[in-house]
Parts: sequence; C-alpha cells; structure tokens
Amino acid sequence: MHRTLIVILCIFAYSVYAQVKSAPKDAPEEKSTIMQHPTEPFDVKVPPQKPDSDVAQVANLGRMSIDKQYHGDLEAIGKGEMIATPFEAKGSGAYVAMERVTGVLKGRKGSFVLYHTGIMHRGVPSLSVTVVPDSATEELKGLAGKMNIIIAPDGKHSYEFDYTIE
Repeated sequence: MHRTLIVILCIFAYSVYAQVKSAPKDAPEEKSTIMQHPTEPFDVKVPPQKPDSDVAQVANLGRMSIDKQYHGDLEAIGKGEMIATPFEAKGSGAYVAMERVTGVLKGRKGSFVLYHTGIMHRGVPSLSVTVVPDSATEELKGLAGKMNIIIAPDGKHSYEFDYTIE
C-alpha cells in the first residue's frame, strides 16, 4: 500500500516538474508593487440631505452627500453618501460613507471606491478609509490601500494615501 502511494506521489511530482520545466521562457513575470505615500490637500463639501423615507426620519440618522476635489498626486473628484448619528453633548457619534473617486492617480486614469468608518468617543476620533477591493477601474485596476484624513486647526483638509497598484 505504501509503495503504491509513493509511486503515485513520484508520478505527480514528476508531472509538476515537467510542466514547470516546459513553461515558455517568455511567460509574463509577476508584477511588483511599490507602496506609495503622498500627503496632499483636498477640498470638501458635505451638505445635509433630507431623509429619503419615514423610516430614515424615525431612525434620527443624518444623511449627507460628499463632494470632494483632490489635489496633488491624486487629481480627482470624489462623490458619495454619508450616514451619521447625531453627535450628542458628550462629543460621541459615528458615521459610515461610500465615495467614488474618479480622476488621475500619479498619471494613471480611472476610478475606485473608498469605504469610510468614523467613530468619535467623547471627543477622540477614530477613522478608517479603505479602498474597496477590486473596485478600481481602467489604469487603476489592482489598486489597494488606506487613506488617512487630516483636518488642520484652521479647518483645511489633507490626505495621506498609502497604496499599491499591482
């Protein structure tokens, strides 16, 4: 029984070896990825929207549209929707948002979707903005990464974008 198993494993190993050895020499090599980390400004408007249903109104959740203009390595517009809890007296609340970014990232044209989650716990913010996997189009296909949003004391916004493109 063991001898039969060993023979089968040897045949399998040889067939794999033969396939690898006979692979075309001009087979495409795996693309390498390099982490990018630009920090650039952006402009943002987040106007409130009316609740789209009675249920939304009863839920007492704020709905806003997102309108952004990115500058620098990312020359693009961002359009999206945000849903947020009211920030009560203790300075706590949360929001979620989806944003489609369309434009040029370091010379590559296309679009991608960002998924935002933000929590404020008694004045201490925690924010996560992530590229939705496989959401990138055109020359940005293979984009992955996270964005950090920075709000200066004067109210100006900037972003740090840690990303790779396959």
